[in-house]
Amino acid sequence: MREQARQTFRSSGQQRSGPRRAASAVAAVAVGVMTMGALAPPAAFAAARPDPVQQGLNALVSNDGMPAALASVKDRDGRTRTYTAGVGDLATGSKVPDDGQVRIGSNTKTFTAVVVLQLVGEGKIGLDEPVDTYLPGLVRGKGIDGSRITVRHLLQHTSGLPNYVTYLGEDIRRYEPRDLLDIALQHEAVAEPGKKWEYSNTNYVLAGLIIEKVTRHSLVEEMDHRIIKRLGLRHTYFPAPGDVTIREPHPKGYYQDAAGAPLRDATELDPSWGWAAGQMISTNSDLNRFFTALLTGDLLAPAQLAQMRTTVPAGFPFRSGAEYGLGLVSTPLSCGGVYWGHGGSTTGYETRGGVTLDRHADRSRATKSRAVNVAVTIQPTDKTAMKRVESLVDTALCR
Repeated sequence: MREQARQTFRSSGQQRSGPRRAASAVAAVAVGVMTMGALAPPAAFAAARPDPVQQGLNALVSNDGMPAALASVKDRDGRTRTYTAGVGDLATGSKVPDDGQVRIGSNTKTFTAVVVLQLVGEGKIGLDEPVDTYLPGLVRGKGIDGSRITVRHLLQHTSGLPNYVTYLGEDIRRYEPRDLLDIALQHEAVAEPGKKWEYSNTNYVLAGLIIEKVTRHSLVEEMDHRIIKRLGLRHTYFPAPGDVTIREPHPKGYYQDAAGAPLRDATELDPSWGWAAGQMISTNSDLNRFFTALLTGDLLAPAQLAQMRTTVPAGFPFRSGAEYGLGLVSTPLSCGGVYWGHGGSTTGYETRGGVTLDRHADRSRATKSRAVNVAVTIQPTDKTAMKRVESLVDTALCR
């Protein structure tokens, strides 16, 4: 495979799961990486010192067989560095676009959770109100009762609701949110509400339906004016129904039917199976801006941000030691402390990243932050390869 690797630097200013076919897909991961805020060394010395982020991306391509890997790193002073490796199109060998758009999968959940928590702050939703308060009688099934499941349970993945993604067939087609919920409700609860953490996309489909019921607007409208336009995320959007394309320059995403099978182009597809749990498209740099704004208090009042950061131990698909809040994950760093983010797996792409915060002396507010996001254009079926993607995030934040 012909490989191309490049690195660009610019000042930023202001600015898993899928259908079964996707379970064997190779993911595309967008990575945003932080650089240290130290003074730049002399050019000759800098040239002699390999950049660990670029080295990591190159290794994902050359050693792990990922078609492309991208990263974006924002340092404490707001400067952004973008990286690429591999090729953007296996058929043509074209370059990977700098900071190209990718499908961000379950990072969408954090956007959904932010809208819910903004509505909590406005007194329109209660975190500990049952789902039945907003969607009366809708959530019923084998061991499933919407009068016992709260909004907090949904955002925290402690509802016990089965994950509809487990039961999707191989056909990737257009789904309505109620279709996804109906698939889940045909199956038995996995636990009593509040008794067990278990990742389920069904939780966030319900959160999206609650947003629409309370606001009388579409989820897309609420995300757009509350987050995307507010932060100036110019390369982030929620695809319209039936929109199978990626609007701006992007690397193609791929999947394989089985290990060793040929890579197939999965760039264009209907992402409606993800909806409020995983439908959005963005770039590494936009994700860095979003998570930085969220963690530094630009999107939520202190009370709601504190609730979002109140965590419980999490399991698969997150790293050992990770804890889940309300649509937000804390992950331990090898250099101490944690970073906050989410990550996403979807057909053709995989994304991992997050933000670390320097606290004010009285710890009441964040001062400066670092952010990294990494993306790859295949969903790694090899757990070791996936760990290397996650380790690259750790390397970028700890350097």
